[in-house]
Amino acid sequence: MEKQSTVIEINGAKFEVDMRHAKRVDTLRIGDTVKVLVKVYDGYKVHAGTVIGFEPFTALPTIVVAYLDIDYTTANIKFVHFNGQSKDVEIVKSVDDDLLEVNRDTVLRQMDREIEKARASVSDLEAKREFFLRNFKSYWPQSEPIEA
Repeated sequence: MEKQSTVIEINGAKFEVDMRHAKRVDTLRIGDTVKVLVKVYDGYKVHAGTVIGFEPFTALPTIVVAYLDIDYTTANIKFVHFNGQSKDVEIVKSVDDDLLEVNRDTVLRQMDREIEKARASVSDLEAKREFFLRNFKSYWPQSEPIEA
């Protein structure tokens, strides 16, 4: 069997590491940027995220991560509670420059559009309610007035 090793340098010291048994160990802190790999219907999708908390349960310590699910029209913030029993999701510490992936202005524009859409929907529902109260009051001649 051929040995698969490589030489790495850590703080000026060189080490020969057997890559068959090498393991990456990351230290995560609240506020650290992470990549979240989530299983979707047709494969997997990578999202930019941030560690927002740790739940130090004795039986199942859990990392709480908020991540962005961005598409062409929406920017949603989703949450994952990652622990030893998590399925269809992985997290790793982000080592790349995420400035290209997470554009603050684009995300805020998408969220502002969703806010305006929700406000328009509320206005439409309020107008329908007023129309109902005004035009259907003859169905309930003895009823008390309904406060708006």
